[in-house]
Amino acid sequence: MPAKSSVAPAIVWFRDDLRVTDQPALTRAVESGRPLVCVFVDDTGAGSGRPPGGAARWWLHGSLAGLDAALARHGGRLLLLRGDAQREIERVVRDTGAAAVYWNRRYAQPQRDADAALKASLKARGVKVESSNGSLLNEPWEVLTGSGAPYQVFTAYWRATRRDRTVAAPLPEPERIVFQPWPETVRDRALALDALALRSPVPDWAGGLRDAWPAPDEAGAHERLDAFLTASLAGYADARDRPDRPATSRLSPFLRFGNVSPRQVWHAVQGAANAGGAAYVAGADKFLSELGWREFSYALLYHFPALATDNFRARFDAMPWRDDSAALRAWQRGRTGYPLVDAGLRELWTTGWMHNRVRMVVASFLVKHLLIDWRAGEAWFWDTLVDADPANNAASWQWVAGCGADAAPYFRIFNPVAQGEKFDPDGAYVRRWVPELAGLDTASIHAPWEAAPLQLDAAGVRPGIDYPAPLVDHAAARVRALDALAALPKRR
Repeated sequence: MPAKSSVAPAIVWFRDDLRVTDQPALTRAVESGRPLVCVFVDDTGAGSGRPPGGAARWWLHGSLAGLDAALARHGGRLLLLRGDAQREIERVVRDTGAAAVYWNRRYAQPQRDADAALKASLKARGVKVESSNGSLLNEPWEVLTGSGAPYQVFTAYWRATRRDRTVAAPLPEPERIVFQPWPETVRDRALALDALALRSPVPDWAGGLRDAWPAPDEAGAHERLDAFLTASLAGYADARDRPDRPATSRLSPFLRFGNVSPRQVWHAVQGAANAGGAAYVAGADKFLSELGWREFSYALLYHFPALATDNFRARFDAMPWRDDSAALRAWQRGRTGYPLVDAGLRELWTTGWMHNRVRMVVASFLVKHLLIDWRAGEAWFWDTLVDADPANNAASWQWVAGCGADAAPYFRIFNPVAQGEKFDPDGAYVRRWVPELAGLDTASIHAPWEAAPLQLDAAGVRPGIDYPAPLVDHAAARVRALDALAALPKRR
């Protein structure tokens, strides 16, 4: 380890930005000329916001290992701590004599409040504090309507963004990083990664998640991005709704943890489109609009902090949700009797991820077929998704439920059979995740209850034994949901 510098160090506080390229806080700290102490705090304080779920904590373990390895290439280490982050950062500042602290901004209200309090406390002690945008293409306060209000319709938001904003080029990895040795008081508190117990053995996420995501870190993010640009971008516009095909980017967990930045993704996609033909341009336009939905979701979270707990449209407070723990449990375990829904939920449980088209069908089924509060589904996704994101998760659930910004029309109730026939036409996705139905032919795979007894016998499917009967009849559930939605107050 290098000898102690006579220059007071700077702290780089890593949070949801676990990378070394296009890392504004790290870059600004290096540019200060100060030796660095790079810190991550497993925050247990009130300012931590919503604790990550089990799948997200599994991913976090891999991301921290990858970040530590990246810093080691420059001769340093990542200091791991646990506790109230404000108190821990102040202790590191005191014990190292740091003159500056750098971080990238977060947007959930508890985290914003905690960051503001820490910034004020440090500045009062003469410590420089600098925060940067390391997570979004645009800050939530930068894209507003002509009256200065936040957008509530995605298409208008995205049109304004494309018209009025440009995306800055990503920052390179610093060529040289000088690190400050940790004093004994800091070394004594430093934790090994395993001591954070991020990969709990209950439930055992490691098997399916490890197979699905062998590299949940910055290196893995760029491998995934390169593979998407090479193999899938050209066909993305047409194939992205097909869960039976590897047509999507699967970049969402890497973006969630900042293993890659949206600016890096944006410019890589634009570069591939410029170098390719019309199919690449069409794929890029559609894919970038998905990045736009992420931006829109964060703008909503910033301006409406209770996005995960309160109906965006208050008239939905009168919704007559059903308290049905057995139905909720069947939904969680992929035992609804609707193959596409069950395939999606089993994919989620096994891999920590679900195809976006199937997410919409699965969410609609819970909210509208079962009339179970969207917050129960949002909470399940929060615990089981590796890409569980405080903005996207809540905004998307509210969109499906009809109570959110730019929400789906209340009368849109996905027919899970029709959705399966349209987007999994050969039944390959269902056969993979619901193997007890694999022997059914394509005509029956999405509605096995309609199969003839001889077909069921030949496929080895015993209705109600090998595979459950549907929890609800689609037509009856649709009428029930429409009646409940139509009875809500018109405006409130």
